[in-house]
Amino acid sequence: MSSRTPQPASHGTAPILEARGIVKRFGHVEALRGADFAAYPGEVTALIGDNGAGKSTLVKILSGVYQANSGSIVLDGREVSFSSPSDAHAKGIETVYQDLSVAPDMTPSDNMFMGREILRPGLLGRLGFLDNARMRTASAEAFQRLKVSLKDMDTPISSLSGGQRQSVAICRAIMWAKRVVFMDEPTAALGVVQTRRTLELIRRIRDTGVAVVLVSHNMRDVIEVADSIEVLRLGRRIARLGNDGVTIQDLVGAMTGALDVPEETVAAEIEAI
Repeated sequence: MSSRTPQPASHGTAPILEARGIVKRFGHVEALRGADFAAYPGEVTALIGDNGAGKSTLVKILSGVYQANSGSIVLDGREVSFSSPSDAHAKGIETVYQDLSVAPDMTPSDNMFMGREILRPGLLGRLGFLDNARMRTASAEAFQRLKVSLKDMDTPISSLSGGQRQSVAICRAIMWAKRVVFMDEPTAALGVVQTRRTLELIRRIRDTGVAVVLVSHNMRDVIEVADSIEVLRLGRRIARLGNDGVTIQDLVGAMTGALDVPEETVAAEIEAI
């Protein structure tokens, strides 16, 4: 265990997305017990915690899948509410789930515009004809911007490698995300080379100015790409750590409550026990 105390994250800008005192109950189970969270533009914020800490529930609330019982969501300094994922999408928030949610029999460009298809102009568009050429061009430009190489844009997603499918899902999210993109375990099913490419892609997205939220159990990935780390335990945020010399032992200690955390977060830790 590290002998020093990890330092809280410090930021020179205001958060683009905040959760304040979020409570979420499922029957008699209280999954979130006043959880807080903050993501900043142009940064990767890792959200970590042991199984059952409330990470997935918090992400689903911030992306419109669930609605909180109480608490507030603040986007660009203004309180907002999401009644559905479409509400979150309309405000520039996208999510890449662990199962990717891609259509295996469709091409990469079809997947990029799934649910947001572009119709052809004029009468053909009114009759429901899609502008496939325009969608293909826009998809290719998006892949190029993020340096994602696909050998064949016309092949079904099912024929791509796991890393390429992951890249398509991530590119789709960043194509539409104006403010925040959540990534749920993006490297969980990938090999070493594919993981490396995915982490590089996360950095490129961060460099566009979008806030990236990385939800991961892989502490090595977290330390490699995160600018700051938020730790959930028992449905509450118990620590906000910078990534200046933080170790895996520090993160595990914070998640389990075995490590002293910054003084300002100790009260929430004690109340949650």
